Amino acid sequence: MAPPQPVIVYPPADDGGRRVRVGEHFLGMAYGLLDVADFLRRAGLEEADRQQVATSGLIEWRGGGPDVWEH
Repeated sequence: MAPPQPVIVYPPADDGGRRVRVGEHFLGMAYGLLDVADFLRRAGLEEADRQQVATSGLIEWRGGGPDVWEH
């Protein structure tokens, strides 16, 4: 039932992708909420889904919230 570590979604890159990190681990580039949810499930947060990702207080959105995917 991880991640107890901070989840950070960075500002959009030129291609619209956003880096996702849990603690010190880079999980990948997300191009939408489903990607973020998939990364979190792989990191051990089995119940992560699109709605939870959009509203979770566990995630720090930098450079715009969960609805910002363009540079």
